[in-house]
Amino acid sequence: MAARFKDTCVIRSLNTKNGDHGSASQLMMRGRKDEASLKYPDMGAVLARELGKPESQVPDYVSFYLQSEGRNFSGSGFLGARFGPMELSKSVMPENINKPDHISEIDFHDRMALRNLWSKNFEKGRSSGTLASHQQAFLRVNGIMDSQKLFDVANEPQKIRTQYGPTQFAEQVLIARRLVESGVPFVRVGRAWWDSHGQNFETHQELVPELDHVMATLLTDLEDRGMLKNTLVVTLSEFGRTPGINSSLGRDHFANAWSCSLSGCGIKGGSVYGKTDEKGDKVVEGEIGAARLFATIYKALGINPQKNYYVGSRPVPLTDPGTEPVKEVLA
Repeated sequence: MAARFKDTCVIRSLNTKNGDHGSASQLMMRGRKDEASLKYPDMGAVLARELGKPESQVPDYVSFYLQSEGRNFSGSGFLGARFGPMELSKSVMPENINKPDHISEIDFHDRMALRNLWSKNFEKGRSSGTLASHQQAFLRVNGIMDSQKLFDVANEPQKIRTQYGPTQFAEQVLIARRLVESGVPFVRVGRAWWDSHGQNFETHQELVPELDHVMATLLTDLEDRGMLKNTLVVTLSEFGRTPGINSSLGRDHFANAWSCSLSGCGIKGGSVYGKTDEKGDKVVEGEIGAARLFATIYKALGINPQKNYYVGSRPVPLTDPGTEPVKEVLA
């Protein structure tokens, strides 16, 4: 990643004040806590809503393995199921999107043609939002069935596959690039085993080189394809790890001073924001929480962080009222 730092900003002054896997994961997916009567959408759902296209025939939001203590915290909240994720927790290939085995390709296309003929005849002389919505939903489902090839890295040149590497994480990141290239607005990829309460150094000897290599490869690949200026890559967890080492030679949960990185679209590359004390115990300059990080991400993508959604007649801003993006990291 050292060679790609020109495209990357490191924020090292996060203080999210929550060291519990469950609630911290939820916070870092949504940028805020749910209310008793209101469930907020996660970032993927928001970007599906803001950047997705109604006529698109690819998913708006894909989430690879991302669970904490067996619980999944992605979700579309008050935006509704339309903007929820296609979740791939068992395999990189989506389930249940193939046509039934007993239907041949010829039969399938004949049925599609017949369905389209009936639909066009039925729509003649009728103007209805419901009809248009039904047709749009049908085309979208059919498009998602056709998008299965995007999840198969065998369709990628061997040279590119070799560059990313042989690991499951590398494969998921490569698929994420393929999805974004095809028009998917948001893809989330998770990598487990960073919870190093014990044997921290041995664990990191495996995890850190893999992350470094795959991230650098992704950014180079995006740049080579002319995609980096329009793609934002965010790397973060639900919290950081303690500066001190515990009795098991590990690091425990630590949300008071930790870091994340932003690369690509809308970001001032080669920059560092924030500062901790010399021990890394607390933020002493430029402290930001989850809400401000989210506001910064939305702004980098050209989205107004204070835009209002409406739940009934109630206005609900995209981020907490008064939250400003970190201008110092924006291009």
